[in-house]
This record gives sequence, structure tokens and C-alpha cells, in this order.
Amino acid sequence: MPAYIHHIAIETPPHIYSNEFACNRMKGWVTDSRAKRMVEMIYQRTGIETRYSVSADFLKDDGELFHTLPDGTINSPTTGQRNALYARASRELAVKLARKTLAECPQFSKGDITHVVFASCTGFANPGPDYHIIRDLGLNENVERYTIGFMGCYAAFPAMRMAAQFCEANPNAVVLVMCLELCSLHLQVSDRPESIVANSLFADGAAAAIMSAREPVADRPFYRVQSFHSALVPSSESHMAWDIGDNGFNMVLSAYVPELIGSNIREMLAGILGKREMKLSDIDEWAVHPGGRAILEQVEQHLELPDGALEISRSVLRDYGNMSSPTVMFVLKGLLEEAETDHATTCAIAFGPGLTVETAVLERCGAAITSPKRRKDELLA
Repeated sequence: MPAYIHHIAIETPPHIYSNEFACNRMKGWVTDSRAKRMVEMIYQRTGIETRYSVSADFLKDDGELFHTLPDGTINSPTTGQRNALYARASRELAVKLARKTLAECPQFSKGDITHVVFASCTGFANPGPDYHIIRDLGLNENVERYTIGFMGCYAAFPAMRMAAQFCEANPNAVVLVMCLELCSLHLQVSDRPESIVANSLFADGAAAAIMSAREPVADRPFYRVQSFHSALVPSSESHMAWDIGDNGFNMVLSAYVPELIGSNIREMLAGILGKREMKLSDIDEWAVHPGGRAILEQVEQHLELPDGALEISRSVLRDYGNMSSPTVMFVLKGLLEEAETDHATTCAIAFGPGLTVETAVLERCGAAITSPKRRKDELLA
């Protein structure tokens, strides 16, 4: 019995920052003249135009969490202070998104939800957002809830894999899957290149999906789950890591990550697809996690993808930045909204600490009512 992704919804925090503003703010906070030049160079090459944050602190000098010190530098809040804001803001964002997801998918009501799978790596709270979704929306109190923690940018795939297994085992299961990350809370102002790169890429956001084994409605596109696969890039453990420090979570992000992914991605995917007796040429659409502009370029080059194959990944990076685990779900939603054919084989890929590569093979069914081609055809009719 196959599992389906019936709907994907997205949500962002209220505060939006242009890349130019973020760059200038960071240049003011770093102390070394070489670091200031590095900030400008790195931010200009991100491919990001705007990003969102739960914090308005970056707009002012006396913020709640971050504030400018007398010498012009920025303070470094403790992990406890950062996590306290995560606990408050994640509840608000999660509940808002859960309501939105159900409102946008009328095939399901709140009484249908049997499981909640929540993924996040940017904070901890118990009772956490998964609990508040049930309480604040008035879901059944016997809803099973699971939290997938601290996995990083690829966590959407373990979350959806778990949901698919529930649905395949129980035809009555209806699973709300949510990925929510508040990366901006862990801003680390430093002259170190890896800190500058991390600050230039990461942002806040959330995405949710409703999954079940029920037959989907015919008036909207959806995904039929085919398979999930995990792989590890050889000799790469030290190049991307994520640990907890006294002043927030510390990201280790090597400049070699894009090259490591690029040099291994073709062989890894060939092996993964080979298990399903498929080839790279069998993939119609690509949902690649936009971890950064260089990562997309490496994937595009080494998989020899046609022009435009990663257009939606690039647009998500441009408009939202790298939001960690929700980001690939933003891409999957974009593919649904732009779908112009009734069927396509979709390969979704995300990367995270380890280096870990998670993939999903999905069958996209149905064309979007508002797709560019359909709008054009309607105008010509």
C-alpha cells in the first residue's frame, strides 16, 4: 500500500532581511579589515537576495537577544538565552503552520491526524512544538508524536520516511510531518571564514506535509512515495559538523563541502537508483536542497543536468536562504506548483553533517492548475 504526500505548506517568520542589509550588518560587527572584505565577497556570491528570521534584533542596536556593544561589536548570547527564544518562537510558528496546512488541504480535518512527526536541529523544548500543535489545534490527545532532533539539513527525509512507514503499516494513519528551523538564533560573529560562510547562508523557516495511504483527490498534484535511501560521503566527517557550545550551536562548514558532494554525487546516485533498476536518465525532475550556490553548481555539473533543472532550488535559495531541514520541502512544493505534466519521476536530495546524503524517489502526479503552461493554454483557448 503506497504512501502519498497530499500537500506541502510553508511558513516564514515575520522579519525579512535583504542580503545587502545582512552583509553590511556583518561587516560592522567583524573587527579585522580582512574579515570585512571576506564578508563582502562571500555575501555577494551566495545567490541569496532575502532571508527571514524570528528575531528583529538585527534591525536595532539594543535587541532582546543580540545587541551592539559600546565598541561596535555584537554580544554573544548564551545557549540558554538563545534556546529560550527558540522555545517561544517555535511554538508560535509551528502552530500557525499546522493550522495553515490543514486549511489548505480540505481532504483532511484535524480529527483525522493520527501522528505528528516533528524535525528540528536548532533548539530543544519539552513539551515542544509537537505537543503544542496537538493542544492548540485541538487534535485528538491520543495522537502519536515523534521528534527527530539534531540531524541537520537532511532531516526532512527521515521524517517523511517514518511517516511513510506508518502509512504503509496502517491504512488509517494520517501523518502531519513538520520541519522547523530557527538558524538565525545561532549567529556566531567571528573573523573565522567558516563562521562568515555559515552566517551568509542560513535562515529561518518551516514546512509541513500531510501524508497518508488514502487515495489523493484528483484536483491537485501530489507525490506517491517510491523509496528513500541514505548514503555517506567517504572521508568527509570533519567537513560538516554541528555541536552545542556555551554561546549557541557551533557549525563547522568546510569550503570543500561542495567539491566533496560534486565528486561523489553521480556514483552515489547511480548506486541508489540501480537498486530500483533505474538510471539517472529516468529522472524527470530534481528537488535538490540548495545548501548554497556552489553546491547546486556542483550537482548540476556532475549530474550533467539540463539548463533549468535546478531553477526552483535556486529560486528557494534566492528568496529564503538555506533554512536547513525545511528547505528541500520548499523545493518540492515549488515543483508541485509549477507542474505542467500529469506524471514525473522526481528525485529529491539533501545533504547534512557527516557528510550525509539523503534521497527520495517520488512519483509526481497531476499538473498544477496555476502552472505557467496551463495559464498560457487557458489564455490561448
